[in-house]
Amino acid sequence: MYSEEEVSFQCPYCFEDISMVFESLYGGQSYIEDCEVCCRPIEISYKVQEGQIILERIERAQ
Repeated sequence: MYSEEEVSFQCPYCFEDISMVFESLYGGQSYIEDCEVCCRPIEISYKVQEGQIILERIERAQ
């Protein structure tokens, strides 16, 4: 069974609202993804709790 959830948040650079699809089958993850508006790198960490994606960190990548 494959599980995805689309989550919206604000880019820490351009402050535009963007959304990304996160996979919840294997639990939380951390990675770097470029903003779809300004193309700057965003460090994203999330966890899965009761089948729901919970964003833990959205910040500028170093």
